[in-house]
Amino acid sequence: MERVTLSLDALKSMIGDGSIDTVLVCFPDNQGRLVGKRVMGQYFLDTVANGSVEACNYLLAVDVEMNPLPGYRAFNWEQGYGDFSAVPDLGTLRLVPWLERTALVLCDVVEEHDKKTPIAVSPRAILKAQEQRAADLGFLVNIGAELEFFLFKDSYAEAAQKRYHGLVPHSDVVEDYHILQTTRDEYIIRDIRNGLQAAGVPVEFSKGEAGKGQHEINLLYAPATEMADRNTIYKNAAKEIADKHGRSLTFMAKYDMDEVGSSCHIHSSLWDLEAKRSRMWDPAKPHNMSDTFRWWLGGLVHASRELALLFAPTVNSYKRFQPDSWAPTAVAWGLDNRTCGLRLVGHGPAFRVESRIPGADVNSYLAFAGVIAAGLHGIENKLDPGDAFVGNAYTDPDVEHIPSTLVQAIDLFRNSAVATSAFGDEVHHHILNSAEQEWAAFNRAVTDWELRRNFEQL
Repeated sequence: MERVTLSLDALKSMIGDGSIDTVLVCFPDNQGRLVGKRVMGQYFLDTVANGSVEACNYLLAVDVEMNPLPGYRAFNWEQGYGDFSAVPDLGTLRLVPWLERTALVLCDVVEEHDKKTPIAVSPRAILKAQEQRAADLGFLVNIGAELEFFLFKDSYAEAAQKRYHGLVPHSDVVEDYHILQTTRDEYIIRDIRNGLQAAGVPVEFSKGEAGKGQHEINLLYAPATEMADRNTIYKNAAKEIADKHGRSLTFMAKYDMDEVGSSCHIHSSLWDLEAKRSRMWDPAKPHNMSDTFRWWLGGLVHASRELALLFAPTVNSYKRFQPDSWAPTAVAWGLDNRTCGLRLVGHGPAFRVESRIPGADVNSYLAFAGVIAAGLHGIENKLDPGDAFVGNAYTDPDVEHIPSTLVQAIDLFRNSAVATSAFGDEVHHHILNSAEQEWAAFNRAVTDWELRRNFEQL
């Protein structure tokens, strides 16, 4: 797939005439955030474009607050936290229209000593490895993602001063599909849509969602790594653009228990390697599902529980899984049934499965890797998904359920044969340690709920 949105020659010209002076040289960290350096344009051309930048390898061993965490094998204090190298993927070079005279390139993280051996535990490498597994079986994996967020009238500084309590949603009403209310939000949402489009991140549409101040911006589907790149740029762009307007937004899975959660629904389909023919549709089969589709879906049904860490990576993630909330609780599949964790949608080349399990707080690279790992497990073992669920999956007592806590998900992932087989021991350990350290950090905190409940009464 041709991914170039800004050629190196065009960048040279823009740096030469002064229209670009800075290049963001970035890669995703464990949380899926962009980290990296702001590089002067001429230095980028002279040294980095066909070389690399170096960064401390602790960046793949920290929590969301940048605290170095114990327990990692790949990077730790005992090894001294040395450098690795970030090698630009020039196919991701693009303008950043919402920042003055700035371009951006995403990087692959490699060993510093040879500048080419991938750091296996880096999120982009994890996803690329799963894409290669699919390619070895003759498949290209296309992914579409629906990423939601809540928008607030408070700035990020004001939200922090309030300790994130009493924030003012940008809407006083639930604005799902509303035009009038979303018009009031359009001065920000339009800037995000148009900024992404101009940055080579194709946008389909935006819409109000099922919460007060909640929005969804849908991007055009793409092969898995390209889609993860786009999703990651989208999340960063949305925050930066909101911040420029003196507003804030959050991709937390559940920022308030009285509100709906925010999702990152993942649509997946398999194509031939030339991306010319979908391998999902077969009009001669029940529900038009090819054998390939049935096995892919069978893998998602069988493995989504044990890979839940990749779809729900934080303590907060599991508070999103509530009955009648539009977030699923059941690992069941249905035909256009939004009560199921897995929903079949589309026709012909657009036929696909939507996993409704992931929340908006996911690392897109890891979540997409989890979908591919589960689906390939199904294909390799020709797993049948069983019959489609009919009815309300929220209330059926016989369906399997998504883990309800991070602790349950950690235990399932620790013992997952699918995870160890698909990712290898090194990556499996790295992801598991991240989750275990997240749970340990939570247990070192006293929450507002505990104080309100117990301060006086006990």
